[in-house]
Amino acid sequence: MSRYLTLAACQTGPIPRSATRAETVGRLVHLLERAAAAGATLAVFPEMALTTFFPRWALTDQREIDAFYETKMPSTDTQPLFDAARRLKIGFALGYAELCEEQGRVRHFNTMDLVGADGSLLGRYRKMHIPGSETEEAGVTTHLERRYFEPGNLGFPVFNFGGVRVGMAICSDRRWPETYRMLYLNGAQVVLVGYNTPLLLEEAPSIAHLRMFHNHLPMQAGAYQNTVWVAAAAKAGLEDGQALIGGSCIISPAGELAALATSLGDEVVIHRADLELITACQRVNFDFARYRRPSEYGLIVERAGAISK
Repeated sequence: MSRYLTLAACQTGPIPRSATRAETVGRLVHLLERAAAAGATLAVFPEMALTTFFPRWALTDQREIDAFYETKMPSTDTQPLFDAARRLKIGFALGYAELCEEQGRVRHFNTMDLVGADGSLLGRYRKMHIPGSETEEAGVTTHLERRYFEPGNLGFPVFNFGGVRVGMAICSDRRWPETYRMLYLNGAQVVLVGYNTPLLLEEAPSIAHLRMFHNHLPMQAGAYQNTVWVAAAAKAGLEDGQALIGGSCIISPAGELAALATSLGDEVVIHRADLELITACQRVNFDFARYRRPSEYGLIVERAGAISK
């Protein structure tokens, strides 16, 4: 008998710099209400869902920078979202900028929390693959994420959500096959992804028309090659002068786009995920225990990139 988990990808339109946390959280609560009304029991919000994507700017005032981060979760401003989860009996994953003190120093992470249907914190993930640069580069899309975040230090954890094993990934993580394989090896059945991705790509104009294709391609491949469900939520539209790609979706373990956003605004994408499809896809294509050869894959962890000859 099949088991089902109804997933929701809660896409948001632009979140301007002028928006307060309370205003933004109000929008997220409304999306969560729409997801619950459609029957969803687990939702995912975008990367950095509480603020504008501030790494597009080279900011220098530390007080101004720190205002974009959360030092506590939930905070007074975000508590209504946790209360809504409890009221609606729906879990969610929320991306945000995290400021904390660890190992005797202040640290900055690009973070996603998994929250249960009772409003309790189930787990935390910190973005592993930090793209961009620390300083502005001529002719390159402004993407200064390395200026503001360090790589995550929590690995690729998987958490129990009502008997379903759930992992998380953030933006650039979705492009790396290692992300999905690590989550699969840790037992994931569902991967929740949040992202903020610019529509324009000045660095490589010859492939600019492939932006949406390249957005979905690695997530579909990751879902198929690791037999997991993927639910991915984008921030979309024109945010503080920068166009964001959108394309929120839910992808089956067969690699199929099961549900896809149709707008660049606030939108809820819903799909009733058949968890038994995971087993079926493993039976057809990927009997991992029988066919994988870990002893032959050493270079994957020994070398960051190919050697030149």
